[in-house]
Amino acid sequence: MFPHQLDDPQAFAIARAIVEGFDRHYRLFTATARGAKARFEKADWQGQLDAQRDRIAFYDLRVDEAVERLHREFRAAELSRETWHQVKLHTIGLLIDHHQPECCETFFNSVTTKILQRGDYRNDFIFVRPALSTDYLENDEPGATPTYRAYYPTRETLHETCVRVITNFQLEVEFQDLARDVADVVRALLGELKDARLRANFQVQVLSTLFYRNKGAYVVGKIVNGFTELPFALPILHGDDGLLLIDTVLIGEEDLLLLFSAARAYFMVDMGVPSGTVHFLRTLMPRKTRAELYAQVGLQKQGKALFYRDLLQHLRHSSDKFRIAPGIKGMVMLVFDLPSFPVVFKVIKDFFPPPKDTTPEQVMGKYLLVKQHDRVGRMADTLEFSNVALPRHRFEDELIAELKQFCGSQLEDDGQTLVIRHAYIERRMVPLNIYLGDATAAQIEQVVVEYGNAIKDLVAANIFPGDMLWKNFGVTRLGRVVFYDYDEIEYLTDCNFRRVPAPRNEEEEMSGEPWYAVQPRDVFPETFGPFLLGNPVVRQVFMAHHADLLDAGYWQQQKERILAGYVHDVFPYDPSRRFSARRAAARAASTPLETQAMQPAAT
Repeated sequence: MFPHQLDDPQAFAIARAIVEGFDRHYRLFTATARGAKARFEKADWQGQLDAQRDRIAFYDLRVDEAVERLHREFRAAELSRETWHQVKLHTIGLLIDHHQPECCETFFNSVTTKILQRGDYRNDFIFVRPALSTDYLENDEPGATPTYRAYYPTRETLHETCVRVITNFQLEVEFQDLARDVADVVRALLGELKDARLRANFQVQVLSTLFYRNKGAYVVGKIVNGFTELPFALPILHGDDGLLLIDTVLIGEEDLLLLFSAARAYFMVDMGVPSGTVHFLRTLMPRKTRAELYAQVGLQKQGKALFYRDLLQHLRHSSDKFRIAPGIKGMVMLVFDLPSFPVVFKVIKDFFPPPKDTTPEQVMGKYLLVKQHDRVGRMADTLEFSNVALPRHRFEDELIAELKQFCGSQLEDDGQTLVIRHAYIERRMVPLNIYLGDATAAQIEQVVVEYGNAIKDLVAANIFPGDMLWKNFGVTRLGRVVFYDYDEIEYLTDCNFRRVPAPRNEEEEMSGEPWYAVQPRDVFPETFGPFLLGNPVVRQVFMAHHADLLDAGYWQQQKERILAGYVHDVFPYDPSRRFSARRAAARAASTPLETQAMQPAAT
């Protein structure tokens, strides 16, 4: 469209200003990730959670700074299309030797789309498609840390090699017994290899940085044995004595999918070349998209950009239509999906029927709360989009009618393109109420236990879900129960958990309405039962495993612990897999029965 002449004197300066804005962002992002090591060593758990929360805002702050600079120094709103075209070309030149070019391209888009008109959202002016390849990208500067390290042990030296893997991270806190923990790791890894012959290229490949989240630090890598690759991760935690321990070994793709679940908060990872880290992670979890993995290492804006490209690519190669999502319709959100694509789109309605007492702004605040919080594997991550442009002919008529009726203020419709001004996008799950309707007795037991565990994990994270109905939870492809309806969510510490007062007379006892005063954040757990436990099979399982959730005392006790500063452990694996649990079980199994009978009962 434009002649490839770079003759505008402002264009290079504008491109350099945008790249400088990104570089400042990435320096701050990296500094926060590097600080995770010191916070972990000091067991500064609240500091770790605060850093995770604060980092979410870094990107938007730097984008706004760059936009303000372009307006102030270059009168950006008055620039011609030819100038913007040259700005993009100069930016490509500046990124030739950059170590995060894909992320800088996304930053460029975030800045320029705040200045350009929608009609200019084309590859001439923004990076609709990436311009630079990140394949084989590494930091070749002297002294730079490689993305991963490779070790070449034999079966006899595997223990020694694993010790070296751990000590290479140079943690400043000593281990309780590193040799003991590594022996457990080696035993588990060799057991998974099933005594297969070690091939000539037997390797242990480990990412060069630890992955920090909540109270854990994770070693992430894989064993390469011929044409076989075995992913693994090692959680490093603080023991009760303040010394470090390897808690267990996670082995195989499914274990790592749980560790890197989108229902968990983002890792802190010190990455000089993020594309290299993501490429390595995809070799461990090929079912994870690049979009999901960029988000998991804290680069959620890059994840959003890749997701949107994936969606547009899918639309070009599919023909099904967006429809109203299956399940009970919500009072706050209108939810729709595309059957052939694994996400749901959620749009806040313009008005809410009684008894909902909230506003769109308050609902957005709840979603922001979840975005900034440790989701502990129990709250779905959301991608928040503005001005989502989708082809109108791909929408079913019924969905168009509902969008116009309930979300009219959010729509622009020119007959060709439907633009949704604000939407949340989540990975699609089977709503728990639908799952229960089709489940076998064994599936009901498994999922009801999971539901109670999900609520208890949320409690540990200082979250009260508000509306605990089955329809507000989903079942993931790995069978996990995850909460996804946030409009009534509250911090647990902001709630007042009460027992229902005894009725004072027969009239109060027979009343269909509360006979006692109820304040806005009062919660009466014993009243959950009638709404949740109408199915006798569900009730039997729930009462056997989670009857404490109907007791105000349980909730109040958890609230008091959090107020006292306690940060709970919420493991991305079953606690029975912890080495300490296995050692205790082994000791119990080897203790004669008469000796066990003489030992005092545990308290």
